[in-house]
Amino acid sequence: MGLVKAMSSAVSSVLSDQWKDYFYCDALPANVICTKGKKRKTSKSSNKGEDNIITDGSIIFVADGQCMLIVEQGKVVDICAEAGEYVYDKGTEPSIFSGKLSATIPAVLKNMQKRFTFGGDSAKDQRVYYFNTKELMGNKYGTPSPIPFRVVDRNAGIDVDISIRCFGEYSYRVTNPVLFYTNVCANVSNDFTREQIDSQLKSELLTALQPAFARISEQGIRYSSLPGHTREIANALNEELSESWRDRRGIEIVTVGVNSVKANEEDEAMIKRRQMSAGLKDPSLAGAQLVEAQSEAMINASKNTGGAMTGFMGMNMASQAGGMNPQTLFQMGAQQAQAQTPVTNPNAWTCPQCQTSATGKFCPECGTPKPVPAAGWTCSCGTINKGKFCSECGSKKPVGAVQYKCDKCGWEPEDPTAPPKFCPECGDPFGDEDIVK
Repeated sequence: MGLVKAMSSAVSSVLSDQWKDYFYCDALPANVICTKGKKRKTSKSSNKGEDNIITDGSIIFVADGQCMLIVEQGKVVDICAEAGEYVYDKGTEPSIFSGKLSATIPAVLKNMQKRFTFGGDSAKDQRVYYFNTKELMGNKYGTPSPIPFRVVDRNAGIDVDISIRCFGEYSYRVTNPVLFYTNVCANVSNDFTREQIDSQLKSELLTALQPAFARISEQGIRYSSLPGHTREIANALNEELSESWRDRRGIEIVTVGVNSVKANEEDEAMIKRRQMSAGLKDPSLAGAQLVEAQSEAMINASKNTGGAMTGFMGMNMASQAGGMNPQTLFQMGAQQAQAQTPVTNPNAWTCPQCQTSATGKFCPECGTPKPVPAAGWTCSCGTINKGKFCSECGSKKPVGAVQYKCDKCGWEPEDPTAPPKFCPECGDPFGDEDIVK
């Protein structure tokens, strides 16, 4: 009787699994990362097959923002992240409704024989899992205790470590569902929600904030400017968390929002003092600061309880004892500004070949001779001409527009009609003998 029952169970179970299945997933809520796919079965359906069997020719529906995994015997055998219909055709569960009968009937009979050896049951487990690949937002974070942040300001000569507190939100996305299934939620029976992993992710993110901020500070970004550099923070955190998140769990940070960054009052006061001291290296700024201080001192001296004259006498004594004169500081600032102003050589020209600046007759880099301006007279339209009429507009050469050219070295002025008194190349004075005939 047992053999007959096993044979009957094998035949009935195989015949029940001949129907093609339709797997789908309802809209994944924002708190669900992974869920098991469902077979569509209604009260009017004739499909009474097992839940964990996928018949050849079955359709698996995949929506936008989802990724589907097929797991067979506990191992991922296929993946699909493209929206639309996925047709399962692996040949592991043959059906007479998929393919030619001449090929499928022998495979179905062979499957019956296999199930008979297991007492009529299927010795196979096939499942469909859906993963939420959308951006998972709204993960709040906050540093429970101050974390170090290196402040680098080369202009002010600052390179110190301070303590800051940081608060905000971050978002992440499952970028490798296979790794997430294998190492995090393997063989989940129903839903795998964010609550099961968010606390661990938040703890690891706070641990990675310190080295990530170290990368940010190396770029010269101040802690008060962090809200404007969220992309750099996300990249730095991904680099720090790449081993534990991306390579192990298949998760990557998408964005990091910084709501507020606050340093303690002592560190902020220290930075302001250092920046102010660096600004006073400029004598002009130091002089302005001294004038402001002296003006304030005069106001305070006029309020002296012993009389305004007593206060002013004290100011004069302090000044004679070695006080700095603002006028001296302003003069020093003017001298520095003048020393930093580049001096332009009027005889300098740029080589047309190598763009090197030169002052002599030849380029010191490539030896190209100094360009000689074209000789002629300049028309009112801007065209340089040699004849009696303008080649551009036809205007007649102005009367008295005499052109000059040095008869010694051949140098020609930019305006041939208005030469200098002496040739800048050879020193020969310009006269009637230099008029171009």
